[in-house]
Amino acid sequence: MAAPTGKTGREAAEVIHGVTVSDHFRHLEAGSDPKVRSWVAEQNRCTRELLDASPRRAELANRLQELHSLGALGRSVMRGEQRFFTRRHAGQDQASLYVMDGSGVERCLVDPAPLTPDHTSSLDWWAPSEDGSLVCFGISEGGSEDSRLHLLETAGGRWLPDSIPHCKLAAVCFEPGSAALLYTRYPAPGSVAAGEEHYHRHVWRHMLGNVAEQDVRVFGESLAATDYPASISISADGRWTVIEVQQGWDRNQVFLRDGGGEFLPIFRDLPHRLHAWFEGNRLVGLTNLAAPNYRLVDIDPERPDLEAWQELVAESEHVLLEAAFARSALILHYLVDAASRLSLHRLDGAWERALQLPDLSTVSGLGAHHSSPCVPVTVESFLSPPRVIEAASGHLLAELPVPLLDHPVRQERLRSADGTRLPVFLIGRRSGRGQVLLTGYGGFNVSRTPQWWPSIVPFLDSGGLVAVATLRGGGEFGEAWHRAGRLEQKQNVFDDFLAAAEWLISQGLCSPAELGIMGGSNGGLLVGAAMTQRPDLFGAVVCRVPLLDMIRYERFRVARLWAAEYGSAGDPEQFRWLHAYSPYHQVREGAQYPAALFLTAEEDSRVDPMHALKMTARLQSAGAQAWLRVEERAGHGQGKPVSKLVEEEADVWTFLALKLRSPAAAPAGE
Repeated sequence: MAAPTGKTGREAAEVIHGVTVSDHFRHLEAGSDPKVRSWVAEQNRCTRELLDASPRRAELANRLQELHSLGALGRSVMRGEQRFFTRRHAGQDQASLYVMDGSGVERCLVDPAPLTPDHTSSLDWWAPSEDGSLVCFGISEGGSEDSRLHLLETAGGRWLPDSIPHCKLAAVCFEPGSAALLYTRYPAPGSVAAGEEHYHRHVWRHMLGNVAEQDVRVFGESLAATDYPASISISADGRWTVIEVQQGWDRNQVFLRDGGGEFLPIFRDLPHRLHAWFEGNRLVGLTNLAAPNYRLVDIDPERPDLEAWQELVAESEHVLLEAAFARSALILHYLVDAASRLSLHRLDGAWERALQLPDLSTVSGLGAHHSSPCVPVTVESFLSPPRVIEAASGHLLAELPVPLLDHPVRQERLRSADGTRLPVFLIGRRSGRGQVLLTGYGGFNVSRTPQWWPSIVPFLDSGGLVAVATLRGGGEFGEAWHRAGRLEQKQNVFDDFLAAAEWLISQGLCSPAELGIMGGSNGGLLVGAAMTQRPDLFGAVVCRVPLLDMIRYERFRVARLWAAEYGSAGDPEQFRWLHAYSPYHQVREGAQYPAALFLTAEEDSRVDPMHALKMTARLQSAGAQAWLRVEERAGHGQGKPVSKLVEEEADVWTFLALKLRSPAAAPAGE
C-alpha cells in the first residue's frame, strides 16, 4: 500500500542570523485548527488502512497482550516495617499503590484506573510521610501528567479531602508530625501569561485540612522561570530544610533554611551538581564536584561551605548513581558498562562487600529508609520482569510470572567515527543475518540500561535481533560522557548511532534493508537525524513522540527547559549547531528515505505533536513513505493504560514487519 502523499503547505520563510529558513508546514503547528484536525484524521485513516490490512497484526496483538498481562512491579519504599510499592496485576490497566506491613499481607491503597471510564487515570508520583501513617500522591488523566495532589491515611486507606491541582511530577516532603507538607506546584492557567504555566514551578506549604488557596509560597519567587525545584528534604527535628533546584542537566543550586528563616544558597554558580538530603538529622550529598563519576559527602548544616564537606565515599572508576541509607547500613548503586552493581557499606562509608545481582541487569528501585533495616531492591533485565529482593540477604520480597524465553543477551564493543569506544547490548540470535532493530537515546544524562522490554519478544521469537547502543549524551560513564553529547557536541550522538548501524552491517548481522531503528522523545530526534543524515543505512524508522524541528522547538510546551541541553536558535552560534542537524530542515527532495512511522499523542505535555505532524508532511512532500499515528487521550507515554499500550505496540511491530526486508526475500548473493 502506498504511503499518503503530502502537499506543500503555505510556505513560511524567515531570515535567522543571516540564514533563510523555509517552513512549508508551519500551519500544522496549530493542532486545534479544524483543517489541521481533518488532515490528522486522514493521516490516521491511511495508517490504519496500512496496518490493519496485515494478517500478522492480530497475532502480534494477542502475543503482546499476554506479555504485558504478566504485570509490573515498581520501586519499594520502607517506613519502619511498612513497605510501600507499586504493582500492576494481570488484567489491570494501570499500576496501583500498595502497602505491606510486618504481617506480609499486601493491601491496595490507590487504584487509579476506575477513576475514568477509559482507564487513563494514572498514579504519577507518591510519597509516604516519615512515619508511614500518610501518603501524598498525584493523579492525572489522559496522559497529561497534570497531577492533582491527594492525601490518604495508610491504616484505613481513607482519602483526605485535601486536593491541589497543577502538581505535575511534584516534589513533596512532610514536616515532622505530618500536620503539614512542602510541595511543588505550577501556576494555574490564566494566572500568568499564556504558555508560562509550564514554568515558574515553586514550593508551597500546605496544612492538612486546608484548601489550596490557603497554602503559602515558601520558595521560588526569585528564581528564573525555567529553574526547577527538584527535591525537598527536612531534618527529623524539623529545624533544617534543603531544596535542590535543577538548572539544565549539568548543574543545579542547593538552598538551606534554618528554622523559619530565609533559604540561603550553599551550592550555586558551578558547572556541577549536588543532590543533598537529610537522613534523620544528618545532611548528606551526592556530587560530581571534583569527581566526574560522583562521590558521597557529609555536610554540616552549621558549616555547609564546600571546604567543610567530609567525604564518606570517594569517587571510583564507575559512576555512583545513588546512595540509600538503612538503619545500620549504606547501599551504593553504581553503573559498570551501563549495568547495575550494588555494594554494602557501614554508615561511615566503609566498604563491606559487593552484593549479588544478575549479570547485565538494572536496579530500577532502591528504597531504604533510616527507620528500617530492610533495603528493598527492584531489579530487572531485558528478558526478565522486575522482582524485589532484600539487598543484604538476597531474600525475595516480590516477583512477577517469568515467561519462558530462550534468547541470549550479551554486550559487545565498537568504535565511533572518532575512535570513542561504545558498548552495545545485543538481545536475540547469536549469529546469522536477519532483521535487526537498533535503538538508543543519548541525552539529558539519562542512562539506557537493561530493563524488561516485553514488546520485543515476538520479534525475537521470529528470529529478530535487538541492539541497544550506549551513546554519548547519556549518563552511563559520568558527566564527561554526558557533555560529549550535548550542545555543540550533539553530532557525536548521531555519529555514535550511525557507527552502531554500520557495525551491525559489517558484522554480517543484517543488510541496510533489514535494519530498523526506533527511538522516542530525545531518541526520536536521534532516529530523525540518523534517517536524514544516512538514509541509505536503514530499511524502516519508528519515531515516537519526537523533537524534529530544532529551530522552533523552544516555542512549545515545556521545551525552554531543554535549551541547556540542545542550545537555543536565538543565539547565532547555537542556531548553527541546531540548523545543521535539525531533521525537519534536513529533508532533501529526491533522496531515498526509509519508510517511516511517526507516533505522537494529543495530550503530550512535554513534546508538542507538531514535530511529528510537520515531519510526516515534509517527508511525504519529498516523495518519501511516511505514516502518522496520533492518539487521543494519551500523552508522552507515562500513564498509558495497557489496553492502549498493546494497540500501539502492535502497530509499531506490524509496521516493522511490513517494511523491513525478510531474509528470505534478499537477492541471491547479497
